[in-house]
Amino acid sequence: MNDGLKYGLWFLGGLALGALGTVALSRGKLDFKPLATDLLSRGMDVRDALLSKVEAFKEDMEDLAAEARQAAEKRKVAPDTEA
Repeated sequence: MNDGLKYGLWFLGGLALGALGTVALSRGKLDFKPLATDLLSRGMDVRDALLSKVEAFKEDMEDLAAEARQAAEKRKVAPDTEA
């Protein structure tokens, strides 16, 4: 199948889907509000889960940085006490 035919079929499929959607919306039988509400709600749940993971990762990195600072301070102090 050549590219022109393939793209033409995709275009015709898109036109058919658009026409079907237009007919469904004009008849009022397709209500997008509950679907959109549910989709947005799930998106917010995913966002909250990701933000909690990012926050936990951030706290872990802050703890790691604090431990590294302490180790560096101990190394700075150790030569002073030996001399």
